[in-house]
Amino acid sequence: MFEIDPAFLATSEAVGDLALSHLRLQADARFPWIVLIPRVAAARELEDLAEGERDVLMEEVLRSGAAVRAIADALGRPAAKLNVAQLGNITPQLHVHVIARRPDDAAWPAPVWGFGVARPYGPKALELALAAARVTLGL
Repeated sequence: MFEIDPAFLATSEAVGDLALSHLRLQADARFPWIVLIPRVAAARELEDLAEGERDVLMEEVLRSGAAVRAIADALGRPAAKLNVAQLGNITPQLHVHVIARRPDDAAWPAPVWGFGVARPYGPKALELALAAARVTLGL
């Protein structure tokens, strides 16, 4: 049975579900950032997905990139670059990060992982970010 690792629940807000993945907005206002979590029980690696599921995941990553750009625009910080990563060293459940980056962001040009302390979204910014993502994704 598919369950979301509690680490995601503690550090992100639900955006919604696409065909394969549950999407979450990372609770760090420094970076417009969506995490895709394929709803496949016990999946830890891309190789744990069936061939058709890998194709669906790639399309969902691309759609999430558009959503992350929409979040960045809604927050007045248009994305200069998208970073896409599938790591899982700390949280091994299969997930993919899609992050908007800018030359003036807090971590540029370094990776965002382990950089500083996450800054929570304020209520208005969270509402704008979630709405931008959901509209772009048709959720």
